[in-house]
Amino acid sequence: MSIQSPDGDAIDDPIAYFLEDMTYHGKSDRTREAYERVLREFEAFLAEPSRNPRDEPGTIAAATHRDCMAWIHSLRGSAAADSTIATYASYLHRFYAYMTQVGVFDSNPMTLVKEEMDERIDTNPSRREIPLSEMRAFVRSITHPLEYAVVVTLLKTGIRVGELCNLDLRDVALADDSPLLAVADAEIDQRPQLNGRGPSLYIDSDPQAGAVYAGEERSASNKRKRSTVIPIDDELEVALRRWLSIRPNVRSSAEPLFVSTSGRWGSRLTPDMVHHLVEGHASEAGWHRSGGTAEENVTPHYFRHFFTTHLRDRTGDRGIVKYLRGDVGGDIIDTYTHNWGDRVRETYEEHIYSLA
Repeated sequence: MSIQSPDGDAIDDPIAYFLEDMTYHGKSDRTREAYERVLREFEAFLAEPSRNPRDEPGTIAAATHRDCMAWIHSLRGSAAADSTIATYASYLHRFYAYMTQVGVFDSNPMTLVKEEMDERIDTNPSRREIPLSEMRAFVRSITHPLEYAVVVTLLKTGIRVGELCNLDLRDVALADDSPLLAVADAEIDQRPQLNGRGPSLYIDSDPQAGAVYAGEERSASNKRKRSTVIPIDDELEVALRRWLSIRPNVRSSAEPLFVSTSGRWGSRLTPDMVHHLVEGHASEAGWHRSGGTAEENVTPHYFRHFFTTHLRDRTGDRGIVKYLRGDVGGDIIDTYTHNWGDRVRETYEEHIYSLA
């Protein structure tokens, strides 16, 4: 199969093309190496007739959803941890999504596979389980207003690290006397989707890594199926107000919510910065070690797992948890959007855990 780039150049190695684009987008060496390892494993699976469902060699450019499903099934047969399988699936999905978006491939064969996998929220019993009492002690040990606000936001909302980094001031509504306008040089036009919602966050589905959004090139993508409004409770509001009271002048006209207070003073936080921040505190708590597995180490993604597990168990409402996580689209999310105050906020406020 002949493959061409959007510029008309022949592409002999789609994986190498994707990795080169990741380099241009500023992805770290660690991230590119992880993607290459997974994609090359899938490529090897397709090339071996005794393993793939075709009974003949296949290529990554011609893979179908059945090829993808068969590979995921082979990973389960190898006794890989559920979290590892989910990570591999997400890498493959992002690869095909990107290559489709830029016009190299015609479609993403992982779309159906990911939708089926997302139908269930796996508690991942092999992952480290931290009692709420220990998590509270961990949060109390964080004294820097930025770092405290970042960790509390991740724990209270379950958003992805990239979604946190992409938050701008206009995506945040606090109480009526919100300091948001006061901390910015320019007037901030708050999202209309937040009107009448009370204290809440708006997580847009549009930002993409490497693309310009609100006048600024972003370093991370928001991976939501649909944009979502997430409630802010009193505890998170206090954390955000404390951070906003010292937030420095920023370098971007987009007015990012979270910015660096160290080497890149005033620049939007990147996922690597947040990982470094969280993993530093987790190491001090004995929850992270160099070379540790995803099941052992506490990273920003662990907070999403913590949020999912606790809120699902407390509410018994998987639909609302999926809505808050951004895992659903179409009619399901419309149901919660139209009945947001009664269904989402009331359920959230009744059941969200305290970190004090």
